[in-house]
Amino acid sequence: MTTTLGKTPRTRKTNSSPSGLRTGGGVSRRQARAGLALVSPSLIIVLFLVVLPILWTVMLAFQDVRLIQIRRANLFGNYTLDNFIGVLTSEALWSSLGTTLAYSVLGTLGAIIVGLAAALALRNAFRGRTLIRAAMLLPYVAPVVASAFVWKTMLNPQFGVVNAWGTGFLGWDQPISFLTTRTTDWSVLGLTVPVPTALFTVIAFEIWRTFPFVFLFITARLQAVPKSIEEAARMDGAVPTQMFRHILLPQLLPTIAVLSVLRFIWTFNNFDDVYLLTGGGAGTEVVSVGVFNYLIGRGDIGSASAQALVLAAILTVMVLVYMKFAVKDEEVA
Repeated sequence: MTTTLGKTPRTRKTNSSPSGLRTGGGVSRRQARAGLALVSPSLIIVLFLVVLPILWTVMLAFQDVRLIQIRRANLFGNYTLDNFIGVLTSEALWSSLGTTLAYSVLGTLGAIIVGLAAALALRNAFRGRTLIRAAMLLPYVAPVVASAFVWKTMLNPQFGVVNAWGTGFLGWDQPISFLTTRTTDWSVLGLTVPVPTALFTVIAFEIWRTFPFVFLFITARLQAVPKSIEEAARMDGAVPTQMFRHILLPQLLPTIAVLSVLRFIWTFNNFDDVYLLTGGGAGTEVVSVGVFNYLIGRGDIGSASAQALVLAAILTVMVLVYMKFAVKDEEVA
C-alpha cells in the first residue's frame, strides 16, 4: 500500500447540511429558477402582444411606408423624420387634439358627476333598489354597436323620438340633426351662442355609457364609510350638504382621483364611440379617428404610426404631471 507524501486530499465544498440536505445558495438558485419558470409565460405574452407591436410602430413611424408597401417594411429600411414633421405641422392634428381634449375633459367630468349623483341617490335602502342598480349598469355592459344604433335612431331628424318630442312639446322650430350639424345657434339672455351640436352629442353618449363604471366604484367606497362618523355629525346638527362636503367627499376624493385618471386615459384613446356615431364628421374628429383615417383612408402607415406616437407622448406627459401633483399632495397630507 503506497501513499503520496506532501499532498493532502482535496475536499469538495458543498452547501449540504449535516443531515444531507442542501441549503443556502442551492435553495436560492432553485427558487430563482422556479420563479423564472412561473413568470416566463407572462413575459413571453407581454413580449409578443405589447413590446413587439410598440417597437414595430416606432419603426414604421420613422419610415415612409404605405399600406401597399407593408410587406417590404423591415428593420433596415430608410429612416426619416418626415412623418413627424408632416404630422406636427398639420393643422388637422392640432384641431383634432383640441377636440380630443374637450371630449376627454367634459366626458370624464360628466361621467364622474352623474356616477356620483347616482351612487348617492341609491345609497339608502328602499324597495326595488337592487333592480334599479342592475338596470343602471346596462349602458356599460351593452355592446357599443347596439348602443350607437339606438342613439342614432332616437336622434334621427326624420323619425327619431327626440326630434318628435322637441317639435311637438318643446317648441322647436324644426328638427335638429344632432349627429351631422357642426354648430347650432342658441339664444341665451338675448345673446346668440354657437353650440357644437355634434360634439356635445358624442360627449353625452360617452357620459351615458361610462357613468355606471364610476357608479360602481363610488358605491363600493360609500359602503366602507363608517356610519358612526355620520351619526355623530347628524347629532351635531349637520345638514345633508354639510355632511357631504365635510364627511363623504373627503372619503371619496382618492377614489374620484383614480377614476378621473382612468376615465381620462380611456376617453382620450376612445375611437369606436365617435366613429360609430359620426365617423369623425361635423367637428368630432378626435385624434384616434384621425389615426384611423391616416391608416385606412390614405393608406399612410408611416404618418399614422407617427401620429399614434405623438398621441402616446402627450398622454404620457399628462399622466406624469398628474402623478407628480398626486404624490406631492399625498406627502403634504
